[in-house]
Amino acid sequence: MNKSRKNILRTLIAATTVAILGFTAACGASSSNTSSNSDDITQQTINPGTLTIATGEPAYTPWVIDDNPASGKGYEAAVAYAVAEKLGFKKSQVKWTRTTFDAAIAPGAKDFDLNIQQFSITDERKKAVDFSSSYYNATQSVIVKKDSKYASATSIADLKDATIGAMVGSTSYDFAKKLIKSDIQTFNDNAVIAQALDSNQIDALVVDTPTAQYMVQSDQVTDGVVVGQLANSEDPNGTGIVLPKNSALTSAVTKAVNELDKDGTLKKLQNEWLKEYTVDVPTLK
Repeated sequence: MNKSRKNILRTLIAATTVAILGFTAACGASSSNTSSNSDDITQQTINPGTLTIATGEPAYTPWVIDDNPASGKGYEAAVAYAVAEKLGFKKSQVKWTRTTFDAAIAPGAKDFDLNIQQFSITDERKKAVDFSSSYYNATQSVIVKKDSKYASATSIADLKDATIGAMVGSTSYDFAKKLIKSDIQTFNDNAVIAQALDSNQIDALVVDTPTAQYMVQSDQVTDGVVVGQLANSEDPNGTGIVLPKNSALTSAVTKAVNELDKDGTLKKLQNEWLKEYTVDVPTLK
């Protein structure tokens, strides 16, 4: 090989080496950035830098006041913003969306990071979605019309002959079926159940106690009365925030809820938003 060809070969080898080193360095920087971003929970949402939270449509008092979760008023709206803050999101970085109850806990992709609308934590639901730890343990109550023969009920046995309705797939339905009778009529949402009671399609409806109190106070059920809460109906697993299955946020959200419980924030918010809807409710045994 002549001298000229040797010089050309050395030049090519040197250029290739430089290129390889440069590529390696770039990959190293890219890997480093990816690792750094993966540690930032605010960048793990469906829209990085924004926390998308879903609730029902409509969302009811006392969980969300005036169907406006962005106000932060109402127990679940307030809890959602407290969790968001723990995760590192400002209020302005929270975006609200709406889903049905059933769609939120169905298998498949989701268009939200968190969903909060009184979801009881169950093993069956955990097959399709993730849950945070519990932020509230509700009891279930019974509403009837004031002029109904069941308005004087003082025990669960007094309701055995009543036609009873509850929301399909809900804990209210589960407890009504377990504690009152096996044949419970199902409805798609609480608004439809209220209409069914108003039109005498059913004699009574079962729903969580805060919602029951609100439905009566707001005349959502005309001339309704909460005859009592069902004994032994407090959900042992509680009510959790729903997340997409295997969400990168699940452990952080659970940690946030646990911290809010430990530091007294959840109790404070319950006293602020739920107390008037849970006191002075007799128990049906």
